[in-house]
Amino acid sequence: MKKQYMEAGKIVGTHGLKGEVRIDPWCDSAAFLCRLKRLYFADGSEHPVRSAKAHKNIAVVLFDGVTSVEQADLLRGKVVYLNRDDVRLPKGTHFIQDLLGLQVIDADDGTVYGELTEVIKTGANDVYQVTKDGRDYLVPVIPDVVIEKDIDGGVVKIRPMKGIFDDED
Repeated sequence: MKKQYMEAGKIVGTHGLKGEVRIDPWCDSAAFLCRLKRLYFADGSEHPVRSAKAHKNIAVVLFDGVTSVEQADLLRGKVVYLNRDDVRLPKGTHFIQDLLGLQVIDADDGTVYGELTEVIKTGANDVYQVTKDGRDYLVPVIPDVVIEKDIDGGVVKIRPMKGIFDDED
Protein backbone atom coordinates (compact mmCIF):
# COMPACT_ATOMS: atom_id res chain seq x y z
CA MET A 1 0.00 0.00 0.00
CA LYS A 2 1.37 3.36 -0.99
CA LYS A 3 1.91 5.82 1.83
CA GLN A 4 0.83 9.39 1.18
CA TYR A 5 3.61 10.85 3.32
CA MET A 6 7.14 9.51 3.20
CA GLU A 7 10.21 10.21 5.27
CA ALA A 8 12.44 12.63 3.38
CA GLY A 9 15.15 13.50 5.89
CA LYS A 10 16.05 14.60 9.37
CA ILE A 11 16.84 18.04 10.76
CA VAL A 12 20.38 17.72 12.09
CA GLY A 13 21.12 21.29 13.12
CA THR A 14 20.86 24.99 12.45
CA HIS A 15 22.55 27.12 9.83
CA GLY A 16 23.31 30.76 10.46
CA LEU A 17 21.31 33.08 12.69
CA LYS A 18 18.12 33.68 10.67
CA GLY A 19 16.32 30.39 11.40
CA GLU A 20 17.61 28.08 8.70
CA VAL A 21 17.93 24.37 9.47
CA ARG A 22 20.22 21.73 8.02
CA ILE A 23 18.42 18.62 6.80
CA ASP A 24 20.17 15.32 6.11
CA PRO A 25 18.22 14.07 3.06
CA TRP A 26 16.95 10.49 3.02
CA CYS A 27 15.80 10.87 -0.57
CA ASP A 28 17.86 10.93 -3.77
CA SER A 29 19.72 14.14 -2.99
CA ALA A 30 19.71 17.45 -1.18
CA ALA A 31 18.80 19.12 -4.49
CA PHE A 32 15.69 16.91 -4.79
CA LEU A 33 14.62 17.88 -1.27
CA CYS A 34 15.19 21.57 -2.02
CA ARG A 35 12.66 21.49 -4.88
CA LEU A 36 9.80 20.83 -2.47
CA LYS A 37 7.63 23.81 -1.54
CA ARG A 38 6.41 22.29 1.74
CA LEU A 39 7.44 19.62 4.17
CA TYR A 40 5.56 17.89 6.98
CA PHE A 41 6.32 16.70 10.49
CA ALA A 42 5.22 13.43 12.11
CA ASP A 43 2.23 15.13 13.74
CA GLY A 44 0.87 15.90 10.25
CA SER A 45 1.59 19.61 10.42
CA GLU A 46 2.45 21.30 7.12
CA HIS A 47 5.46 23.61 6.99
CA PRO A 48 5.82 25.81 3.90
CA VAL A 49 9.41 26.25 2.73
CA ARG A 50 10.41 29.89 2.29
CA SER A 51 13.81 29.05 0.79
CA ALA A 52 16.01 26.03 0.31
CA LYS A 53 19.44 25.38 -1.12
CA ALA A 54 21.73 22.40 -1.38
CA HIS A 55 25.04 22.75 0.41
CA LYS A 56 27.28 19.75 -0.28
CA ASN A 57 25.10 16.79 0.72
CA ILE A 58 22.86 18.76 3.12
CA ALA A 59 19.71 20.78 2.42
CA VAL A 60 19.62 24.20 4.07
CA VAL A 61 15.95 25.09 4.55
CA LEU A 62 14.14 28.13 5.92
CA PHE A 63 10.56 27.42 6.96
CA ASP A 64 7.88 30.12 7.01
CA GLY A 65 7.53 31.44 10.55
CA VAL A 66 10.98 30.36 11.73
CA THR A 67 12.98 33.56 12.12
CA SER A 68 15.69 32.87 14.69
CA VAL A 69 18.38 30.34 15.48
CA GLU A 70 16.56 29.58 18.74
CA GLN A 71 13.36 28.64 16.90
CA ALA A 72 15.35 26.58 14.42
CA ASP A 73 17.17 24.76 17.21
CA LEU A 74 13.83 23.53 18.58
CA LEU A 75 13.36 21.61 15.32
CA ARG A 76 16.62 19.68 15.67
CA GLY A 77 16.08 15.91 15.50
CA LYS A 78 12.68 16.10 13.79
CA VAL A 79 12.04 13.89 10.78
CA VAL A 80 10.59 15.70 7.76
CA TYR A 81 8.13 14.08 5.39
CA LEU A 82 7.12 14.77 1.81
CA ASN A 83 3.68 14.40 0.31
CA ARG A 84 3.76 12.15 -2.77
CA ASP A 85 1.32 14.57 -4.48
CA ASP A 86 4.04 17.25 -4.35
CA VAL A 87 6.50 15.16 -6.38
CA ARG A 88 6.54 14.29 -10.06
CA LEU A 89 8.72 11.30 -10.76
CA PRO A 90 10.03 10.61 -14.26
CA LYS A 91 8.30 7.76 -16.07
CA GLY A 92 9.64 4.39 -15.01
CA THR A 93 10.96 5.56 -11.65
CA HIS A 94 9.37 4.80 -8.31
CA PHE A 95 9.75 5.64 -4.66
CA ILE A 96 11.87 2.94 -3.02
CA GLN A 97 9.29 2.73 -0.26
CA ASP A 98 6.69 1.65 -2.85
CA LEU A 99 8.93 -1.22 -4.00
CA LEU A 100 9.65 -2.63 -0.55
CA GLY A 101 7.42 -5.56 0.29
CA LEU A 102 6.54 -6.43 -3.30
CA GLN A 103 6.56 -10.10 -4.29
CA VAL A 104 9.30 -10.97 -6.76
CA ILE A 105 8.08 -13.56 -9.27
CA ASP A 106 9.29 -15.23 -12.44
CA ALA A 107 8.00 -13.38 -15.51
CA ASP A 108 7.54 -16.62 -17.44
CA ASP A 109 6.22 -19.25 -15.02
CA GLY A 110 5.09 -17.28 -11.93
CA THR A 111 7.56 -18.90 -9.51
CA VAL A 112 7.68 -16.81 -6.33
CA TYR A 113 11.28 -15.93 -5.46
CA GLY A 114 10.51 -13.93 -2.33
CA GLU A 115 9.87 -10.42 -1.08
CA LEU A 116 11.77 -7.32 -2.13
CA THR A 117 13.31 -6.19 1.17
CA GLU A 118 15.91 -3.61 0.17
CA VAL A 119 17.07 -1.49 -2.76
CA ILE A 120 20.84 -1.12 -2.85
CA LYS A 121 22.33 1.82 -4.77
CA THR A 122 25.57 0.73 -6.45
CA GLY A 123 26.18 3.54 -8.91
CA ALA A 124 26.02 1.51 -12.13
CA ASN A 125 22.57 0.06 -11.43
CA ASP A 126 20.43 -0.63 -8.42
CA VAL A 127 20.31 -4.10 -6.87
CA TYR A 128 17.19 -5.57 -5.29
CA GLN A 129 17.60 -7.68 -2.18
CA VAL A 130 15.02 -10.44 -2.30
CA THR A 131 14.35 -12.41 0.88
CA LYS A 132 12.75 -15.86 1.11
CA ASP A 133 12.81 -18.21 4.09
CA GLY A 134 15.38 -16.05 5.87
CA ARG A 135 17.81 -16.12 2.96
CA ASP A 136 18.77 -13.04 0.93
CA TYR A 137 19.37 -12.99 -2.82
CA LEU A 138 20.71 -10.09 -4.89
CA VAL A 139 19.02 -9.26 -8.19
CA PRO A 140 20.59 -6.66 -10.53
CA VAL A 141 18.10 -4.08 -11.76
CA ILE A 142 18.88 -4.26 -15.46
CA PRO A 143 16.45 -4.56 -18.39
CA ASP A 144 17.36 -8.20 -19.13
CA VAL A 145 16.48 -9.23 -15.56
CA VAL A 146 13.76 -6.91 -14.25
CA ILE A 147 10.95 -7.20 -16.75
CA GLU A 148 8.08 -5.36 -15.03
CA LYS A 149 7.41 -3.42 -11.84
CA ASP A 150 3.69 -3.48 -11.01
CA ILE A 151 3.39 -1.40 -7.84
CA ASP A 152 -0.42 -1.53 -7.75
CA GLY A 153 -0.41 -5.27 -8.44
CA GLY A 154 2.18 -5.85 -5.72
CA VAL A 155 4.73 -7.68 -7.88
CA VAL A 156 8.06 -7.34 -9.62
CA LYS A 157 8.47 -9.73 -12.55
CA ILE A 158 11.98 -10.91 -13.32
CA ARG A 159 13.94 -13.31 -15.51
CA PRO A 160 16.79 -14.20 -13.17
CA MET A 161 20.28 -14.90 -14.37
CA LYS A 162 21.57 -18.39 -13.63
CA GLY A 163 22.97 -18.78 -10.17
CA ILE A 164 20.96 -16.09 -8.40
CA PHE A 165 18.42 -18.43 -6.81
CA ASP A 166 20.04 -21.81 -7.37
CA ASP A 167 23.44 -23.40 -7.64
CA GLU A 168 22.92 -24.77 -11.14
CA ASP A 169 25.63 -24.43 -13.74
